[in-house]
Amino acid sequence: MNLKKTLLGACFAATAVALPAFARVDVAIEIGVPPPVAMVEVAPVARPGYVWVPGYWAWHLDRHIWIGGRWVMERPGYYWMPERWIQAGPRWHLERGYWARHERGRGHAYGHRKY
Repeated sequence: MNLKKTLLGACFAATAVALPAFARVDVAIEIGVPPPVAMVEVAPVARPGYVWVPGYWAWHLDRHIWIGGRWVMERPGYYWMPERWIQAGPRWHLERGYWARHERGRGHAYGHRKY
């Protein structure tokens, strides 16, 4: 009986520790100011095993700030969908960049190209 309780307690403890690892907090902010035109960036020399992620305009306090491009470690079977601003009526919101799984027969702008 004690072994059963110990194992059950260990399972609950392991679950409680593992769940926060999957938690993700996103705050959606809508603004009435369109983003400026994207800045032109020249990617540094390619790094094997990495993918160039282009820069984007982020909203900070009361203005747009440029977040420069960067190299991120490649994820085999995935491509990078870059950040983008989406207009909904007079409002704008930033869609964060993310990794998406490759689908055979479809071309994508990022991820499969190494700059």
